[in-house]
Amino acid sequence: MTGKLYGVGLGPGDPSLMTLRAVEAIAEADVVAYHSARHGRSIARSIAAKHLRADHVEEPLVYPVTTETTDHPGGYRGAMEEFYAEAAARLAVHLDAGRTVAVLAEGDPLFYGSYMHMHKRLADRYETEVIPGVTSVSAAAARLGTPLAEGEEVLTILPGTLPEEELTARLASTDSAVVMKLGRTFPTVRRALDGAGRLADARYVERATMEGQRLAALADVDPDSVPYFSVAVLPSRIDVERPTAREGGARGEVVVVGTGPAGPLWLTPETRGALAAADDLVGYTTYLDRVPTRPGQVRHGSDNRVEAERAEFALQLALRGRRVAVVSGGDPGIFAMATAVLEVASEEAYADVPVRVLPGVTAAHAAAARAGAPLGHDYATISLSDRLKPWEVIAERLRAAAAADLVLALYNPGSRSRTWQVGKARDLLLEHRAPETPVVVARDVGGSGERVRIVRLAELDPAEVDMRTVLLVGSSQTRAVRRGDGEEIVWTPRRYPEA
Repeated sequence: MTGKLYGVGLGPGDPSLMTLRAVEAIAEADVVAYHSARHGRSIARSIAAKHLRADHVEEPLVYPVTTETTDHPGGYRGAMEEFYAEAAARLAVHLDAGRTVAVLAEGDPLFYGSYMHMHKRLADRYETEVIPGVTSVSAAAARLGTPLAEGEEVLTILPGTLPEEELTARLASTDSAVVMKLGRTFPTVRRALDGAGRLADARYVERATMEGQRLAALADVDPDSVPYFSVAVLPSRIDVERPTAREGGARGEVVVVGTGPAGPLWLTPETRGALAAADDLVGYTTYLDRVPTRPGQVRHGSDNRVEAERAEFALQLALRGRRVAVVSGGDPGIFAMATAVLEVASEEAYADVPVRVLPGVTAAHAAAARAGAPLGHDYATISLSDRLKPWEVIAERLRAAAAADLVLALYNPGSRSRTWQVGKARDLLLEHRAPETPVVVARDVGGSGERVRIVRLAELDPAEVDMRTVLLVGSSQTRAVRRGDGEEIVWTPRRYPEA
């Protein structure tokens, strides 16, 4: 009979936070194993010390390297892989002899812990029980006395060893977060929090529940004083007091964000962060409906035809110290709200209001991706709406772009009150393009009503085009190919033939 393997979670450090089952497992064990650095001191052993008996066989699993360099031919990773294999083999000798082995683990055994490396190598061969423990994440939140996540908020756990840009993106896009493995990574984590606009909210917890515990605002912590056993915490945003101009002189701002062509899958991390941080959301109601509802935020929906009024309202809110996100579909700088906001922001009354524009996935790019790569070479983007410019100007630009043999992305092709422009544009383009020129007719890309078709220019039917449609008209070089699965794809070669 072989022995049983226990992965014993000890909790964050305070021995009184060990579970009853963890104590029972140690009592049942013949062998107690624990990891340590080469100095021989093991935090895991110190937590469980009063439950160890004289007849326990102790197996210290001493790391060959921790933060220092190594001359192992496989580098740090190679040295650690070899160590884990050797450690698992040592424990297997005890298990084969019928001894029960308890591997001690700080926190939870399967949460950024060394036990998992033993588990992966042994659990398929021996009876195994993993005993969960209180994590440092939970301990840090408890010591701070603040909720980590509430309602529909998303909690993100990150290792501080990630590249700075990756940390910044993830911190900007989540509601609340905990960053583990600080120590030498602390300066990188601090810069990432600052870059994500979250530094002011970040808290620092060192050795939660242990002797020497320290709590502080992360921005005030000396990087040279940060040990490995510390975490950065971004607590829940809900119920956080945000000062207004009347309460502490806070400065407001306006961020114009693009939501892409449809729902949350099209948002960038930066845009997610800006939407989550806003006090007020301002926008066309259809676009506001794409943004998750958050407690404490105020939503100001309006009709799609009042862009200037919407922009001025957002800037007025910012003057009062509010953080305002103006929500736009697609990319806000392409036939959308960025121009309207910047035009009003150029007035003297709003000269001191900070305004940022965050890009989004455009309708043309989303449609192109669905169809293949029709925008693979030079292209022009033109709106067919004559609400803000005369049709004569539109027609002149269509002729010029067509004569230059550019692929065309046509926005705002038609609506209930505008039904003739598509037909006029088709006929005009046929003066320069072959009747079989591929046209991508893409409606509601990414939405529930998505429909993407490839037709020939001569067959383009204005009746199937509305304001939720974008048209991509190929050049003389654009190709439509039907692949083996029956799907037709469109692409424009990057190489253009010489004259």
